[in-house]
Amino acid sequence: MNEMRIRFPGGRPKCLTLSYDDGVINDVRLMDIFKKHGLKGTFNLNSGLWAKEEFSDYEHTHRRITFENAVKLYKDSGFEVAAHGVTHPFLERIPMNIATKEVLDDRRNLERTFGQIVRGFAYPFGTYTDDVVNMLKCCGVCYARTVNSSHNFDIPTDWLRLKPTLHHGDGKLEELTKQFIEGHPWNDGWLFYVWGHSYEFDFGNNWEIIENFADRVSGRDDVWYATNIEVYDYVEAYRSLIFDMDMTKVRNNTVIPVWFEWNEKMYEVKGGEEIAL
Repeated sequence: MNEMRIRFPGGRPKCLTLSYDDGVINDVRLMDIFKKHGLKGTFNLNSGLWAKEEFSDYEHTHRRITFENAVKLYKDSGFEVAAHGVTHPFLERIPMNIATKEVLDDRRNLERTFGQIVRGFAYPFGTYTDDVVNMLKCCGVCYARTVNSSHNFDIPTDWLRLKPTLHHGDGKLEELTKQFIEGHPWNDGWLFYVWGHSYEFDFGNNWEIIENFADRVSGRDDVWYATNIEVYDYVEAYRSLIFDMDMTKVRNNTVIPVWFEWNEKMYEVKGGEEIAL
């Protein structure tokens, strides 16, 4: 039977990405955990809500980070910076021209501050309408994360209504982590996508949730650890592969090397390369 399956860089069958919102001082501790375990992910920031002064007593609080410390923390960190609206508004509740400005100004501010091209987004409060989705397309946003859990590892098909696997406080975290570690994707590769807010660990006095999770999923040869935009770019490169009608040749017109299985054989197609199958 002819079957084609996406595989991640190096032929890995699994991918893990994380997404954390709001730009709060608790991100300092969270990023330390991620770096210690070699995890990667995305921080969704509101460029109009930086704190005026830093706080050291941040336990059980929702304290924003200052602009100066945001630059120290996120810039050149290896993590993606994505937009979250300048002032974190309900985008569907304000005039669309103002909503558009919220997104474009956030992109511009973050790009100028952190030196990245910002193409990712997380919906403030997780709410949106079709008009908001269409507006994001016009703003050059490639993906937009919702707060609606899929509870699976499926590769996204609707990037502007992107469902994460689950929130880190979801009761299914243990079950799905075990499945991700011990299972094997016989069809398309698995994407495990966890999101949340780092201040929630202080609210709940439960930093062990993310520490234990990071320890369990890290250092695995079968997992690609990536930011949200790296996942998007890779999957879209895979979906852009060009095949002849007999499935004897494939061309990769992107710059991203792509791996896939075809008839139980692994292939790598480098950027700009055409190979025989």
